[in-house]
Amino acid sequence: MLSMWMSDLAAASGLPVATVKFYLREGLLPPGEATGATRARYDDSHVKRLRLIRALTEVAGLRLDAVRAVLAMVDDDSRSFHQAMGSVHHRLSAGRGDASPMALAQVDALVARRGWQLYEPNPHRLALARALDALAGLDHAASDDLLDDYADAAQAVAERDVAAVGREDRVAGAEHAVVGTLLLEPVLVLLRRMAQEDASARLSEGSRKS
Repeated sequence: MLSMWMSDLAAASGLPVATVKFYLREGLLPPGEATGATRARYDDSHVKRLRLIRALTEVAGLRLDAVRAVLAMVDDDSRSFHQAMGSVHHRLSAGRGDASPMALAQVDALVARRGWQLYEPNPHRLALARALDALAGLDHAASDDLLDDYADAAQAVAERDVAAVGREDRVAGAEHAVVGTLLLEPVLVLLRRMAQEDASARLSEGSRKS
C-alpha cells in the first residue's frame, strides 16, 4: 500500500495542504499513521477519501453537514451497499415542494409495474411527481406509456452504470454515484437531443419521399 506524507497526499488529491488539514480537523478524513508528535503518514485510502469529498463538495455542491452524513453512511458497515449508494443518490435529488396526489399515484404505479426496489424514504419519487405536475400544468401530461418507454431506456443505462461499480469498494462506489449521476446526465440529455434531431430529419425525408 502506498505511503506518503501530507504534502504528497495533497498533491495526489489535487487539494491544498490547508484544505486537507481542514478535513482532518473536521473528521471527514481519517487520521494518518502517527510517526511523531506532528507528523503522520497516509496511504491510498486517504487519497480515495479525498476524491470522494471533492466529488461531494465540488461536483455535487453539498454542504459539509450533508457530506458528513453521506460519509457516515458509506462508513457504516451495518448498512448494505444498496443503502449506502441510495444515501448518496438521495442527497443529489435537490429541490423542495409538494406534489399532487395524482402525480404521486402515477409514480407509484410506474414503480409497481416495473418491480423496482427502491431504498425508502425516496426523494426521487417526490421529485419525479413534481416534474409530472409541471408537465401537466403546461398541458403536456406524461402518459403511462411514455413513462414506461422512458423507464425502459433508463433501466438499460442504470444497469450499465451499476455493473461498472465495484461493490467491494464503498468509497469508490460513492464517488462513481456522484460523478456518474451529475457529470454523465448531461451526456444523456445531449445524446437524446441529437437523436431527436436525427429522428426529425428522417421523418422529414420520409414525408418528402411519400
